[in-house]
Amino acid sequence: MATHNDLGKLAEDLAAEFLLKNGYKILARNFRYQKAELDIITEKDSLVVIVEVKARSTDVFNLPQEAVNKRKIKLIVSAANHYMEEFNRNQEVRFDIISVLPDEKGKLVIEHISDAFEAFDAN
Repeated sequence: MATHNDLGKLAEDLAAEFLLKNGYKILARNFRYQKAELDIITEKDSLVVIVEVKARSTDVFNLPQEAVNKRKIKLIVSAANHYMEEFNRNQEVRFDIISVLPDEKGKLVIEHISDAFEAFDAN
């Protein structure tokens, strides 16, 4: 299996492909603000969709999406607010998670969790 960083990069690339195939327009990738990074920023149906990509080589300990805790949500929301201000966007924002795990044969499988959390979940 790929190293940790290689798996993360591959998962982000797969997630971006998946989003494009499903009608999303990619606005930015790996947008950084202070200690936060937004993996993929997309637009679809007049919404800005912030996508957090989580990959694991196994789900023995926990599912990838379970790594998105309150602290992580707070960082994501803060960075999303900064992005919206910096690029003068006045649209509704949705937060999604894309989970990437290998199946029994080692093929990476994507699970798209739409509207995974809301900004007030960070409190």
